Amino acid sequence: MTGPTSESPVRDLLADMTAESVAASSLDETSLMLVRIAALVAVDAPAVSYLLNLDAASEIGIDAEQVRGVLAAVAPIVGTARVASATGKIVEALAVEIEIAESDAR
Repeated sequence: MTGPTSESPVRDLLADMTAESVAASSLDETSLMLVRIAALVAVDAPAVSYLLNLDAASEIGIDAEQVRGVLAAVAPIVGTARVASATGKIVEALAVEIEIAESDAR
């Protein structure tokens, strides 16, 4: 068994899994990522899950307005508590992304 080749092997593995999911789906990339974000809301996923999926979503051009649209679309189904939780976790994920970017810039 070889050692890790990255400073963040788990994050890299999860990013690879996300990429494989995109490749394996019959949905177009945008629809797939919006569905994944909706699923994260439904299962009350942790902030790190949003971080990974929002990174992948932004790489294919999904913007904040589309994410807000997903939150509005699932609200009647999952409830306001899940949408509020998701919003907080998205903010947390974005704060982590800013910290990573600032750390990388040093």
